[in-house]
Amino acid sequence: MTQTTVFDVVGGQPFFDALVERFSARVEADPTLRPLYPPDLEPGMRALALFLGQYWGGPTTYSDEKGHPRLRMRHAPFVIAGPQRNAWLAAMLAALDEADAPEAARVLMRDYFTTASTAMINTPG
Repeated sequence: MTQTTVFDVVGGQPFFDALVERFSARVEADPTLRPLYPPDLEPGMRALALFLGQYWGGPTTYSDEKGHPRLRMRHAPFVIAGPQRNAWLAAMLAALDEADAPEAARVLMRDYFTTASTAMINTPG
């Protein structure tokens, strides 16, 4: 018996690559988010797309290349307070809203992005 994953339902890694591409354009233009990222967005955005693909049931490319995700640890060096979290979440949800994916998959992703972004807050404010 095989299990259908969100990764399968949305069409695989190309979905997550496109999602992160739309998100990246928003990061580039956002004065709250842009300072959190290095000058070259590409490596981080590639890692994000691979992470999301893996998280939602795709291949383990992210872990194979970078090890365990350890999201809190990897985000610890960055100041993430409410405004940064809210800007990140707004950018990601807007990118998701533009996606061609079944609503059931988008609901799951919205819930995950909301919970995960809240968990990354590491600074009051």
